[in-house]
Parts: sequence; structure tokens; C-alpha cells
Amino acid sequence: MKGLILSGGKGTRLYPLTYTRAKQLVPVANKPVLFRVIETLVDAGIRDIGIVVGDTANEIMEAVGKGRRWGVEITYIHQEAPLGLAHAVKISRDYLGDERFVMFLGDNVIQGGIAPLIRQFESSDWNCQVVLTPVSEPQHYGVAELDPDTRRIVRLVEKPRNPPSNLALVGIYMFDHHIHEAVESIRPSWRGELEITDAIQWLIEHGYEVHPYIHRGWWIDTGKPIDMLAANDLVLDEECEHRIEGYVDRDSVIQGRVTVQKGAEIINSTIRGPAIIGENTRIVNSYIGPYTSIYHDVVVEDSEIEHSIVLEGTRIEHISRLVDSLIGRNVELTRSPYKPKAYKMTLSDHSKVGVL
Repeated sequence: MKGLILSGGKGTRLYPLTYTRAKQLVPVANKPVLFRVIETLVDAGIRDIGIVVGDTANEIMEAVGKGRRWGVEITYIHQEAPLGLAHAVKISRDYLGDERFVMFLGDNVIQGGIAPLIRQFESSDWNCQVVLTPVSEPQHYGVAELDPDTRRIVRLVEKPRNPPSNLALVGIYMFDHHIHEAVESIRPSWRGELEITDAIQWLIEHGYEVHPYIHRGWWIDTGKPIDMLAANDLVLDEECEHRIEGYVDRDSVIQGRVTVQKGAEIINSTIRGPAIIGENTRIVNSYIGPYTSIYHDVVVEDSEIEHSIVLEGTRIEHISRLVDSLIGRNVELTRSPYKPKAYKMTLSDHSKVGVL
């Protein structure tokens, strides 16, 4: 099987952070989400991966390269505009050929991987397998209605006002070659996009076997700042180890599951896990609380940070308390002498802020 990762979106829900950065490259627990998707496919035995790219193509291509670090072959497929998931399949026809493939949204994080699903689909005669999961607000997603007796998919609806169920499509799909006939047969939706839900519905209505798989673990679409923080929490809970590769001086305290990556320095500071401190980052006279990811080449001095993500090249000084925040690259965040005091923010790259 081949893999197809969709990374052509503009990430408008993460503005201003994604004005200058591909949303798929924002790190969760100090690893870009797109890298996690690639690793999920690799763990499932897939070695031939196509990535659909758009306006942020150059940044994604520079970060991912040809795939050598994962032992895979990467092919880039350019999409002129975000015209829908089915459109991404349509323009990938030459790359995919008639092989079975798995399509994975490049900004999703899922618990447990997909290796069992890949094996199940490869050994089946199904034409499509769709991953679903129960959600609390299904009106924001593509939703599946199942037959109560056979548990087969009856219909799919994209962002319905009155959802027929709470089972949302999580952005992981497996197809055989019949999907190409489907995407050629459908018309753009009211949004002007070729919807993958319409293509799968076409398969259902034309007698093809569409198999639902209900995922019971956690799944997060990292499209909004609050979702990015939630994904960071979950991944830190599962992946964070007590691994000290950098320098921790004798006056510092490391509590719980904390990773200090190579080249990092912890000076007279307390780090409480789960947390991760990136390469060549310097933490001085500071407190880093649980569920915090500090990326590479960051400086934190005389500050307290908890439940936050801080991206590379940022400097934070003399900030008494920073929580629930997503801070971009090369930000300078320092104390201002004015009052009152309150900190909760999402900052774009290269910002300079004097905190009140």
C-alpha cells in the first residue's frame, strides 16, 4: 500500500501562528505533527508516501526532505488551492495508480497508530475503510450514519446542522482504485470543494463495500490552539520519559517524567513533568510546570511557564506566570513595568511583547 498525506491547508484556525509556518510543522511534544503522521505510516509498514502540498510547500519540503530519516520515499504533489480532500485524491491519480492506499490528514494526532487497520484492509475485499470516533460536537465534522442492524454505513454528511449520529470521520481513510471513479463523478459542494464524504457516499450508493472502524482511543485535530495544547498534553502523558541528555546543575530539581534534550541547560530551576526541554535550550532561575513543551534554542530566565508550548528561538524573561499559551518562533516576551497583570496569549512568530 501507498500512503497519501494531505498537507496543503493554510491553517487559518491557528492564525496568527501559521501566518509564517505550515500548521503541520507545529510541534507536539517537540516533534512536528507531520513527522508523527509519517512515523504512524512507517510503523504500519508503508514505505512509499505522497504528500499533497500547497502554499507552504517549500517549508514542508525543506523539513521532510526525501524521507531518508524514516527510510521511506517521499513524493510531493502540488495542489494549486485547497479544493477539498477528494480533489487531493484526484490530483494524486498518477502517483497512486491502481494501488490500495491510506489517506491521512497531516495535522491529526491519533492514539495507538493504524498498523492493525492497514493489515485488516490489506487482507480484506473491502473497497474502502473509514475511521470513525464518537465526538461531543459532531456538527463540526463529517459524520457517519450507521444501519442499526448491520452496523454498515448508510450515509455520510459533511458538517451537518442536525447530525444523524455522533460518529465523526477522523481524517484516516483506506481506498482501493474505485475511489478514482468516485472523485471523477462528484461535483463541488456549496463550499466549492470536492468533498471526500461525497466520494465515499458515491461508493456506497454504487454498491461498493465501505467498512466502518470505530476508534475508541483519543484523537485530536490540531487545527486550533486549544486543540494543539490538548494534543501536547496527551502525547506528553504517553511518550514523555525521564531522559536527561543535556546538563542539569546541582541546584535544579527534576520531578516526574521530564526529558531534557541534548545541549539543553537547566540552571537553578525546577522542571515538573510531564515536560520536555528542547535541544540547546537554556532554563535559568525558572519553573517549568507539567504539560509544557519548550522547543529548541529557547531561553527562559526568571520565569514560570505551565501547560504551554514554546517554539524555537524564543526568549522569555522575568514573566511571573505564563499558562495555557502557545508561543511562536523567535518571540521576545519580557516584563513591562505597567499593571494590571494577566497572561494568556497566542503569539505569532517574531513577535515582541512587553507584558503588562
